[in-house]
Amino acid sequence: MRILAITNQKGGVGKTTTCVNLAASLVAAKSRVLLIDLDPQGNATTGSGIDKAGLKQTIYHVLIGKKTLKEVIQTSEKGLFDIAPASRDLAGAEVELVNEIGRETRLKLALAELNDSYDYVLLDCPPALNLVTVNALTAANAVMIPMQCEYYALEGLSDLVNTIKKVRTHLNSTLEIEGLLRTMFDNRNMLAQQVSAQLVSHFGDKVYSTVIPRNIRLAEAPSYGLPALVYDRASKGAQAYVELAHEIIRRSKAKANVAI
Repeated sequence: MRILAITNQKGGVGKTTTCVNLAASLVAAKSRVLLIDLDPQGNATTGSGIDKAGLKQTIYHVLIGKKTLKEVIQTSEKGLFDIAPASRDLAGAEVELVNEIGRETRLKLALAELNDSYDYVLLDCPPALNLVTVNALTAANAVMIPMQCEYYALEGLSDLVNTIKKVRTHLNSTLEIEGLLRTMFDNRNMLAQQVSAQLVSHFGDKVYSTVIPRNIRLAEAPSYGLPALVYDRASKGAQAYVELAHEIIRRSKAKANVAI
């Protein structure tokens, strides 16, 4: 079971779009997938076709110890992946857990109960380096960082890399950067090309070869509660996430072979 924390403290970089569409694309590639929505805004939940208003139990109840993960998991009818949904209640978890022993490992312990029921678990982190994000980084095998190729993104990236190093030192010694994903990419933009080249120069093969283009279908699909793969399978955005899913599966197999 490979657990990927998909995070970037900068908002609006396509993090949730990546979670929902990658989950659907991995399922299309015959993988068993669980998406965990860790953002109080619950955008991954609604983007997966789940009605937030009707939720009685969410990932919040798991983090505070009131429910097990299996008890809150639902299935996205259109995306065909499982999801642990979120609602506004999750914002209160930060305060409620602050004095609890082992507060950073709540999610890790919850995931351990799944006993490899999934091939991939995707953690949609909030756009902040808070206790919920630390829970995700502590539970994850690796981090995927979606980012736009613009100047300010590079500044935020250094902060995130430092946080990952701290978590590796104190909470999760095996945590690694799985990859950097270039999102909302416009090939006609010279600055985007320059930043992209800098990323590849500095991070090498940590940068996914797949690039997610700026695409109207990716923007439209969440309003229908659908992954782009269901909303418009032929769109450039949907096809890019299919390509990303296959790249991730190839990387996972390569790591498994190296381990053997």
